[in-house]
Parts: sequence; C-alpha cells; structure tokens
Amino acid sequence: MRQLHHMTLLEKLWKYTALGASSIVFEEANPIFGGIAARHGRAGMLGVVVAVALGTWVASVALYYVGRWRIDWVRARWPEKHRLLDGALEIVHRHPWRASLAVRFAWGLRLPLPIACGAARLPIGLYAIASGISCWLWAIIFAYIGLAFGSAAIALLSFTHQLEVRLGLVALLLSIVLLSIMRRRFMAERTARVLAGKSIPI
Repeated sequence: MRQLHHMTLLEKLWKYTALGASSIVFEEANPIFGGIAARHGRAGMLGVVVAVALGTWVASVALYYVGRWRIDWVRARWPEKHRLLDGALEIVHRHPWRASLAVRFAWGLRLPLPIACGAARLPIGLYAIASGISCWLWAIIFAYIGLAFGSAAIALLSFTHQLEVRLGLVALLLSIVLLSIMRRRFMAERTARVLAGKSIPI
C-alpha cells in the first residue's frame, strides 16, 4: 500500500472521482478493476466502493429526473426505444419498489428502468432509498470479486512483469467480456420477466 500513501490528496480525489463518474459507462468493469487495484495497493478498498456506489447512484437519480421531466424528449430522440421504455414502465407500475431496488442489477434495463421510474412519478424518497441500496450492494459485490480473484487474473498475464500493464489488460478484457454478455437483447427480456413475474416484450 506504500504507493497509495505517496499519492497527494488531489491525486486520490481525482482517481476516485474518475472511477465513480465512469462507472455508469463501464459498469462491472469499474468495481472489479477497483478491487484488483486495491489488492495490489493501487487504491483503497473503501474508496473504491464509496466512489463506485456514489457515482452510479448519482447517475441513477439523474436518469430518474430525465424520465420525470423529459420523457417526451427521450421518446422523440430515440423512437426505436419505445418498446423498451414501455416494457420498463409496465414493470415499474407493477412493482415500484422492486423496480427501484433493481436498477443496478437489471441487466439490459439499467438505463430505461431509472427513466421509467421517473416517468411513472414514483416518490423520489422511495426511489432514492431503493436505488441507493442497489448501488451500494452492487459496488460491494463486484469490488470484492475483483479483490478476491484479482491475483489469479494478474498471474495469468505472466508475459509482462509491469503491474500497471497487467491491470490495464485485465480491465480491457473484463470490459469486452461484460459488454458482449450483458448488452444482448435477451438479457433485457429475461430481466423484465424476473422483475414483473411475467413475459413482457422488450
């Protein structure tokens, strides 16, 4: 952990802010990468979890307000997503608490579900609490996956002895794998079925 202690306060703040702010884009790759970095003294585990949880929670609340205030603009801007939004709205109307609690675990619906919660005018208090729980649990689970399996992943990259190179390659591989798995259409339909307890066409 010596290298982490040598960082200035500004450098630490920038590192964790960048990690949290980009988590809504890179998704599971960020907390896993953060856990791997913590395992090798490049970050603090508490800082990783807090940054990722807060970053995704703020983004989820922002998406809620997009749905609450600008749902017509969203529909006009992305007409091909009407079916996806309608499916998400049906889920929210049937199970408002469950939908809010699932915003970080609803693979395939992570963007439309918070927007639908806003469009359905769920109370912001209910949504903020439930989505906050979701973001914290998600950040903890995947950060500790990185912490637990980081050494094994790094060890596989034995062709280079530079830790920074290995960390970067692991993050890149994770991003590619996660994007290929979790962006498929069937994941959205499967998630909708689990949340709503019935088949909802997405």
